[in-house]
Amino acid sequence: MMAAAPTAPSSFPRLYITSSKPGSVGIISRKQSVVFCSVSKEDGIRSISTKRRQALLQMAFSAVFPAVSLPSFAVDEFRVYSDDVNKFKISIPQDWQVGEGESDGFKSITAFYPEEASSASNVSVAITGIGPDFTRLESFGKVDAFAESLVNGLDRSWQRPPGIAAKLIDCKAANGLYYIEYTLQQPGESLRHIYSAIGMANNGWYNRLYTVTGQFVEDESDKFEFKIEKAVQSFRLG
Repeated sequence: MMAAAPTAPSSFPRLYITSSKPGSVGIISRKQSVVFCSVSKEDGIRSISTKRRQALLQMAFSAVFPAVSLPSFAVDEFRVYSDDVNKFKISIPQDWQVGEGESDGFKSITAFYPEEASSASNVSVAITGIGPDFTRLESFGKVDAFAESLVNGLDRSWQRPPGIAAKLIDCKAANGLYYIEYTLQQPGESLRHIYSAIGMANNGWYNRLYTVTGQFVEDESDKFEFKIEKAVQSFRLG
């Protein structure tokens, strides 16, 4: 069950991004890492490629599954939210609520959202354990290639009938993080704008991938764009 404030939506999505069970969605498991270490050079190259695709798919799921009906907010003041267990800090609007999804010590998600009802504007921090062969962000490729792979993996506009349309707006590497800005639009729905920051850290036992996703619909850009962009850019590890 989710531990959140009473105003938090009861249907907050549980993003089971990582699992050690074969066949789960977006797997980057310890078991796969063991297999990777024992295979031949040729198979190892294919394994690395597969793991990168799986890691990118994991991030894609974080963005595609919205945090359902979330609220509107009018105060410009920010406060610092500090997670001493997961070792990160982020600045969020003063009166935004905090909700936490289920965690098994290998994966967790924390969401920040306004109080009053809104369609889908919020910020979330998803943390996922990854294999020991991923030692730094560059293990996934340079930021340009990484961003293109992530967004192209989400885009289904080429299908017939067309599916979700994804478009890369900007990307850069700074502060030890990858920053990616892009848009998503489901057929017949409002354009969703995404600000994302991706980082990596070790908790003393294994490497973990941090995916910060701030999103708002185009109709709410006047209310939320500044707040969400500032929140994502304020994210720091340690």
